Amino acid sequence: MSKKLSIFLLSLIILFFALFSLKTLSALKKDNATSASNNIIVVPNNNALPNTSNINISALVQNNYIPLSNTEISKIEDLKNYLIGKFDRSKRNDFVLVSDSYTISDSKIYLRQEAYKSFLKMEKVASSEGISLKIISGFRNFIYQKSIWEKKWNGDVLVDGKNLKKSIPDELERAKKILEYSAMPGTSRHHWGTEIDMNNADPAYFDSEKGKKGYDWLVENASKFGFCQPYNKKSDSERTGYSEEKWHWSYFPISKELINDYVSLIKKDDIKGFSGDQYFSEMNIIADYVLGINPICI
Repeated sequence: MSKKLSIFLLSLIILFFALFSLKTLSALKKDNATSASNNIIVVPNNNALPNTSNINISALVQNNYIPLSNTEISKIEDLKNYLIGKFDRSKRNDFVLVSDSYTISDSKIYLRQEAYKSFLKMEKVASSEGISLKIISGFRNFIYQKSIWEKKWNGDVLVDGKNLKKSIPDELERAKKILEYSAMPGTSRHHWGTEIDMNNADPAYFDSEKGKKGYDWLVENASKFGFCQPYNKKSDSERTGYSEEKWHWSYFPISKELINDYVSLIKKDDIKGFSGDQYFSEMNIIADYVLGINPICI
């Protein structure tokens, strides 16, 4: 076979494989485009979806469309509903009822079982050192938090001895006042079952000898059991958001993951259905309140 003929045949073979590859690539692109048009999530460069026990997405492509199956989309929606308190706690096996022995509340209190187990260990040590730790509040769903918010909004519950609907007719200013100690529905950490309010929710209580002694013990020891104080004194960390809450403690091993999930997944359209919800975006609630926490809790 002549050298020219060999070169010609080799060229034909290369051309054939090139055309075949282009055809295959075109078909793959068409299939991917069809899939993406049905189920996609746009993931920003610095905003990856969390890889949690609820969502099993291990890798994401930067600045691209990520095709997701219906099952994956369902898991994401379930997680979003969990984060904003719109789920049925009774249908989950990771929540437990707190024994009346450890509460000072007329209502049943539920917590994530990991948080409750750790609290029991902490309470046992505290009790042996003469410190009383009683739970006054735990898990709250969206409806419960909405009730707290709207009773203050409508003046049914007084705030600092005042009917806010009358004393603060400007709705934006009224929202700011309520946000000193109460979260908008859908933005409360209590939706997660990782948060515990202990002993007394009145700031004045912690000026008493008993209140101060209990708080000082928690500051010194709570971290040994996985708890942190999300709303510490603002001047200690220059944080924004809610006022100091010496009664509020968070089970950090779980809540630190959920705060990341919240920032990644929750948008303004997810927070609605209560009086004053239009101020959610205007007040930059996620940046200034949801993330306005003690740095050691992030």
